Amino acid sequence: MFQRKNRRAISLRRTCCSMQQAPPPAWPGRAVAEPGRRSWDGPKPISIVGSTGSIGTQTLDIVAENPDKFRVVALAAGSNVTLLADQVKRFKPKLVAVRNESLVDELKEALADCEDKPEIIPGEQGVIEVARHPDAVTVVTGIVGCAGLKPTVAAIEAGKDIALANKETLIAGGPFVLPLAHKHKVKILPADSEHSAIFQCIQGLSEGALRRIILTASGGAFRDWPVDKLKEVKVADALKHPNWNMGKKITVDSATLFNKGLEVIEAHYLFGAEYDDIDIVIHPQSIIHSMVETQDSSVLAQLGWPDMRIPILYTLSWPDRIYCSEVTWPRLDLCKLGSLTFKSPDNVKYPSVDLAYAAGRAGGTMTGVLSAANEKAVELFIAEKIGYLDIFKVVELTCDAHQNELVTSPSLEEIVHYDLWAREYAASLQPSSGLSPVPA
Repeated sequence: MFQRKNRRAISLRRTCCSMQQAPPPAWPGRAVAEPGRRSWDGPKPISIVGSTGSIGTQTLDIVAENPDKFRVVALAAGSNVTLLADQVKRFKPKLVAVRNESLVDELKEALADCEDKPEIIPGEQGVIEVARHPDAVTVVTGIVGCAGLKPTVAAIEAGKDIALANKETLIAGGPFVLPLAHKHKVKILPADSEHSAIFQCIQGLSEGALRRIILTASGGAFRDWPVDKLKEVKVADALKHPNWNMGKKITVDSATLFNKGLEVIEAHYLFGAEYDDIDIVIHPQSIIHSMVETQDSSVLAQLGWPDMRIPILYTLSWPDRIYCSEVTWPRLDLCKLGSLTFKSPDNVKYPSVDLAYAAGRAGGTMTGVLSAANEKAVELFIAEKIGYLDIFKVVELTCDAHQNELVTSPSLEEIVHYDLWAREYAASLQPSSGLSPVPA
């Protein structure tokens, strides 16, 4: 079966893709700001793809608090028309997109009394137009899943810097997206807490100084549960994250540790570290967001309260640092905190870690298949169609079935095709018959 047997092992079936040349990383072990990159007057113009989701709403909180630093030129959302209309009235973008085309008339009605009505473009094409709006300097990509890939590609082709909060852009699309970003001289700035921490730690490092990346994980809802109790997990149990307030999918991913496995793959693509040089450590307090070890064995860490606004803000302000009021941005007090603790992840409790390393080493379309299968499995779990432990089985079986079709250097079309294939295959697995595929 598709498993990483130990930390130093290559995936079980050592396909030719594991020997392929990796795409150029976004930040090859160091980050240096280029002088003279500023190309706008006044507040920095940004577009937000996924404005009504968690990342989008927190980005708009930052804009609202810093109107002299940022302004919104375009917004795209999926189906939350009520919230989108409120955002339009407050932030006055020039262009708005709603992915669900059937809701366009409802949005227009909600904006009927709006003095400065924006242009509205429905469907996927509208989301793409928001991503490549000519006035935007940076695009915040907050759409979950492979739906965020095409808008991100459009933004890159238009020369926009990417505030990256969509994991699939690199996990599924890394082999295609990274060369494209280099071609268009686009900066990919990580907006999630762990990769932002790494990005901050490598600022100013000399070439070749990075030795190891250490990703921290809270351990999720079941970090203190014995393994034999996991068969009793209910959906409500998995949605109780001890530290972060997040959406259902990412909260379940935190419980399974699939989020950390996916972040290992993302760190490989972002920073060029080999998989043997990326470690995971359980850190229950979620104060250290990640660390890097340099060649002289020094370890650099980024600390802060668990607050997604901090990494989002840094993607928008980089390379600058913006003052934040301690009224709305509490400052870290280590003396009051008391202690920080760490432990190794339990690979029996978290088989997702082995699966992610195996998929990463396989490369090509395998990482996207892993991500898509996990997304579908979590969806089925939340809908109470499969059990908690079935999530791992669904992902492993889907990856195993993909091995003979793996594409090492996929096109965008192939990435999207295998994303859809993985979801369909994962959905076809029947818990009642030991998770075997439904006959065609």
